[in-house]
Amino acid sequence: MIFKFLRLLKIARVAIKYGLDDIAMSGLAIPRVAKLIDTLIFWRDISAPRGERLRRALEELGPIFVKFGQVLSTRRDLMPADIADELARLQDRVPPFDSALAIAQITKSLGAHPSQLFASFEDVPIASASIAQVHFAVLKDGREVAVKVLRPGMKKSIDEDVALMHLAAEWVERLWADGKRLKPREVVGEFDKYLHDELDLMREAANGSQLRRNFADSTLLMVPEMMWDYCSSSVIVMERMKGIPISQIDRLVAAGVDMKKLSSDGVEIFFTQVFRDGFFHADMHPGNILVSIEPATFGRYIALDFGIVGTLTDFDKDYLSQNFLAFFRRDYKRVAEAHIESGWAPKETRVDELESAVRACCEPIFDRPLKDISFGQILLRLFQTSRRFNVEVQPQLVLLQKTLLNIEGLGRQLDPDLDLWKTAKPYLENWMQEQIGWHGLIDRLKSEAPHFNKLLPQLPRLAHQALLQAGQPRNDNKELLVALLAEQRRTNMLLGTVAYFGIGLLAGLLLMRFVGRWLPWSF
Repeated sequence: MIFKFLRLLKIARVAIKYGLDDIAMSGLAIPRVAKLIDTLIFWRDISAPRGERLRRALEELGPIFVKFGQVLSTRRDLMPADIADELARLQDRVPPFDSALAIAQITKSLGAHPSQLFASFEDVPIASASIAQVHFAVLKDGREVAVKVLRPGMKKSIDEDVALMHLAAEWVERLWADGKRLKPREVVGEFDKYLHDELDLMREAANGSQLRRNFADSTLLMVPEMMWDYCSSSVIVMERMKGIPISQIDRLVAAGVDMKKLSSDGVEIFFTQVFRDGFFHADMHPGNILVSIEPATFGRYIALDFGIVGTLTDFDKDYLSQNFLAFFRRDYKRVAEAHIESGWAPKETRVDELESAVRACCEPIFDRPLKDISFGQILLRLFQTSRRFNVEVQPQLVLLQKTLLNIEGLGRQLDPDLDLWKTAKPYLENWMQEQIGWHGLIDRLKSEAPHFNKLLPQLPRLAHQALLQAGQPRNDNKELLVALLAEQRRTNMLLGTVAYFGIGLLAGLLLMRFVGRWLPWSF
């Protein structure tokens, strides 16, 4: 209890130092309270922008609060733009913890001292983040690896700090005029779940393994191999990747990397993850991306740190396909209808009002030259517009928008003339054709064929059983007999429909196979 009280005092001191009370109370209905506090604490300097002050306060409070700021920076649907932009500058540059603690953690988790596990182990960490730090090592078979070690005592520290965050969120919701709309308690709850998930490094290893499998045959992206014999919930060992950080553009240019190709490759990688796999790396800031300059893999991206990934269901993809298609046609009514049909906008929402709001959001953007259009900003403005209509913005789509903003900003940093629409359009068109075109229909019929193949042989037996049951009334009750006869007619119609559909499906698949063999250009 004493430690919690002392921690609370430190948080209060840092909050006062950087004027976080001024940020929170700026939304109060009675501004005199804020003026009174500012007068009482006259010696502090809070002339810096509010976003900068918030960022510096989180950095001083430690790793958990830094991570919280990083998560907040992804919620651009909730945070003011200036604060979100400043929080996005938070980097995983946290002071490393003692190497002796890292060695003890490895020994406890993997059952042996690093000197027994590895041919060599570097005590000095190469990188340190809010949750873990990384050491380089060499396996006894000569393979170079990176060892990621969870910070000791993180769970206890997280539980204590998050409990204080929940308390602060309740006060923000009560005191701040805009607090309820920003849903601070829900944001903290989401952060709590996300942070506890990230404490399990096996989850990160599994994410990396999935991404590596998805891009096993790719010439654009490399993902390190996980050494599963050396992985646990608090220590993971992966292939060591060598490359130049993507933020070091001068070094990349000096090495001869084609920056325009690198930029377009990044867009292709992102859209492939989203629209082909529905599984995407959602923390693609420059610190997590390298570029290989090895002769065999020259110019390929290298992805690191898989603690945050996004997934999209078929429902999400259907929503995206309808919206993208409507955007291309500038059919804002269809965009509004898609929001209501998906259930994300209340049923009582008037289509014409939502259509008008979406049109006002998008038309000024589309009137610009294509290369000046920001795809991420379109999604951001749509989320902001949707907020007025109480549309529930799905977390996975917020992650998608945040990642798209990162990719777009990074791509234009590499190539200022990047036309994201022109680069992305082929992938979007191909995906929509696969999902809602004839190719998509054919693929779905092929995927369902095994189920029909299993059902069709059972149809005669099912029909016979249905006829026997329908033809054997258990009493002379006239109403029951009429009901049984009606049920028999419905059953016969259903079985006939299924049979005709099955026969037609088989015939169609055979015809498509014949046409595809002799006329491949027809598809």
